[in-house]
Amino acid sequence: MSLSFSYRHLYYFWVVGKEGGVSRAADRLNMAVQTVSTQVRELERALGHQLLKPAGRGLVLTEAGVAAMQHAEQIFLLGEQLPASVSDAVSAPSARLAVGVSNGLPKLVVRSLMQPVMGEPHLRLLCREGEISELLADLALHRLDLVLTDRAAPPNANVKVYSHSLGASPLAWYGSPKLAAAARRGFPQSLAKVPVILPTPRVAVRALLDQWFEKQGIRPRIVGEFDDSALLKTFGSSGMGVFPAVEMVHDELETRYAVKRVGPCQGVKEHFFAIGTERKVQHPLVQSILEERMSLTCPLPTVAANMRRAPARKP
Repeated sequence: MSLSFSYRHLYYFWVVGKEGGVSRAADRLNMAVQTVSTQVRELERALGHQLLKPAGRGLVLTEAGVAAMQHAEQIFLLGEQLPASVSDAVSAPSARLAVGVSNGLPKLVVRSLMQPVMGEPHLRLLCREGEISELLADLALHRLDLVLTDRAAPPNANVKVYSHSLGASPLAWYGSPKLAAAARRGFPQSLAKVPVILPTPRVAVRALLDQWFEKQGIRPRIVGEFDDSALLKTFGSSGMGVFPAVEMVHDELETRYAVKRVGPCQGVKEHFFAIGTERKVQHPLVQSILEERMSLTCPLPTVAANMRRAPARKP
């Protein structure tokens, strides 16, 4: 690999940027000020841009310097991790799996989707949550082995990725016991009267929920919107509002958040996808997850039957 700059020069620049001046960087490096200054100028000459400029008694980054510093941060952070990574690789066997999780994907669902690999005896799992665009960028750079999300990957001519469907689950409405009892009276029209919290429009299922409200002729009293599904459930369980959740985790949802089911969000399902860089997946742990891609429906016969048998309450 041929490079037009020296990593040594980049390192000196990185220290200068961190310290805010050549003198302080020279002290940290135990080198002469002139030597450090010369090395930084060599890097600027190689890159063709000024990276630092005077500011008071010190130096600050130019726009080009900010870009160079961002890359240098990543490079030298990886360098600091290298000894530990090498040591881990030879000290004990491990099955490493790096997974990205999109913000809107329900965390209880993530646990269910990951179940096929949780019994791996030497599993070393790295989970990172973020925006889908950021996660796909890390996937393309092989920082992640897989991305779990609520939508298929958008078309991108620069990044070739493949979306694998993991199924879907119907949604239902849940709330704190007191609020759920009130919402059951006259459901689903009651959702125009009780407070409702929803995922933000950035979450894929939000558009389907808006369509459901329109079809039912309901104008919901929205009191909160959340990107993060765990935050939505936390505020919902506190009594802030009735909220939608996937039924495939019904039992765990009621146990963990102490909420009650109000009724079904008829016809609305949340879909789940695993996105990878290969059409034919090679990673054995990713293969295990994809092989469990059965339909993730949750009919809840007991709950549904109890609701059908329960006498109607007057508003």
